[in-house]
Amino acid sequence: MSYKPEQFTPYLDMDEEEFRLVQEDKRLKDEKFDTKPVGFFRDAFRRFAKNRGSVVCGVIILILALYAIFAPIFSTYKANEYDNYYAYALPRNKLFVSLGINFWDGCSKTTVNQQTYDYYSAIPGAIKEDYGEYEAIVDAGRKSIQHDLRLDSYAKVGYINLSLTKTQYENALAYEEETGLQLFYPLIDTDQIACKTYSSNANGWFLTNAKGVAIRDDDGNLQDIYLRDENGDEVYVQSKMGGKQFQCRVLYSAWYQYQNGQEASFLFGADTFGYDIFSRMANGARLSLTLSMSVALLSLVLGIIIGALEGYYGGWFDLIMERIKDIIWQVPTVVFMSLFQIYFADKVGPVVTLFFCFIFYQWIGTSSTVRAQFYRFKGQEYILAARTLGAKDSRLIFRHILPNAAGFIITASVLSIPGVIFTEANMTYLGIVNLQSTDITSIGTMLSNGQATLSTYPHCVFFPAVFISLLLICFNIFGNGLRDAFNPTLRNVNE
Repeated sequence: MSYKPEQFTPYLDMDEEEFRLVQEDKRLKDEKFDTKPVGFFRDAFRRFAKNRGSVVCGVIILILALYAIFAPIFSTYKANEYDNYYAYALPRNKLFVSLGINFWDGCSKTTVNQQTYDYYSAIPGAIKEDYGEYEAIVDAGRKSIQHDLRLDSYAKVGYINLSLTKTQYENALAYEEETGLQLFYPLIDTDQIACKTYSSNANGWFLTNAKGVAIRDDDGNLQDIYLRDENGDEVYVQSKMGGKQFQCRVLYSAWYQYQNGQEASFLFGADTFGYDIFSRMANGARLSLTLSMSVALLSLVLGIIIGALEGYYGGWFDLIMERIKDIIWQVPTVVFMSLFQIYFADKVGPVVTLFFCFIFYQWIGTSSTVRAQFYRFKGQEYILAARTLGAKDSRLIFRHILPNAAGFIITASVLSIPGVIFTEANMTYLGIVNLQSTDITSIGTMLSNGQATLSTYPHCVFFPAVFISLLLICFNIFGNGLRDAFNPTLRNVNE
């Protein structure tokens, strides 16, 4: 079929010689795309990457997970090591201490009376700064001398009394001579102690009145009440049990350095029992993350199997399973976990018991999601076409329906993780589940232990609370980002 140029004169202003048909001598055919095809998961990843909030939360989750994994490995303190003398020690950053920054240095500002001031002034390094004294009115209108101090929470432990074997004493004495670090200090003459408060306190080495106020010399210095021999020399050690035991008095900060090879310095401080919060919290976070992800994985497997069978076959199986899920879902979580802890925790351990309690509930949500997706897709045209071509049920389930429902299933599984973490923290915080031991702990347990000292030592609660808050918030935002990325109905919403 040919066209004359006159037919186009209303539209073209050109001569007949200039007119020619485009692709007149070419054979028209489909051209190959230069770009690669974009799959469902790649497209979902691109959509997820555009959600900056979810990406940031994903990075934070990764950082928290790396902290839980590697902090106990690289920390100088083990999660199962504790020191009662340093219970409630404040957070200390060695870098800030070396730079002389009065922040995060293990010290706190406090106000004390005269007796307490005398007590701390007798301990080397306990008072970092003395802001002066003033007279204040205390209870019942009574006036008292008050002192504002900056107190070192590590040095204030001061001196302790120790009973050592002969070998232990000789080794410590050799270390003292080799390093020049003084460990042993003179013993106290108990007959000169006037205040009952200092009757068994190794820090009461100075002369006081009956109320515990120091009796200073003319120069304002403390007067010692050290034990002395017949020659007037200070006694540093007393032998007992025929030379098998040695009673001595040491400066605990130096003794700790001798025992551990380093000075005490806890980055996040120490908790109620003297555990290092930095490594202890990482240990608890590792337990929470491992437990929640294990529950999510097993719930995913069970939910896919049961939900696929329900949604694909329906009928009596679907009816029975739905009624079973309704019954299980109505069982109170607290009551169920309490019964499990009472009857099974001593036999299989609290962690295993907690794991089975979560599995008892968590598979229901996943199976319901899978069931809904199967009901949605099993009637689609491509499923009917595959069945017409002879595809078996297993192929229809695993090759056609399940891949299309994968996005929703993955999202539901990710969103179940913060639920498990939150429930575990609640159960341990309320004391229903006991995970407190030298080997294991949890964030909820740490929060429970620190609540009694929230007003006096808030760091015991602050760091675990910040960790679990970040973890839960980021997991929820991250899961919402996955949901938006995998849901085709939200396409182009963020573009």
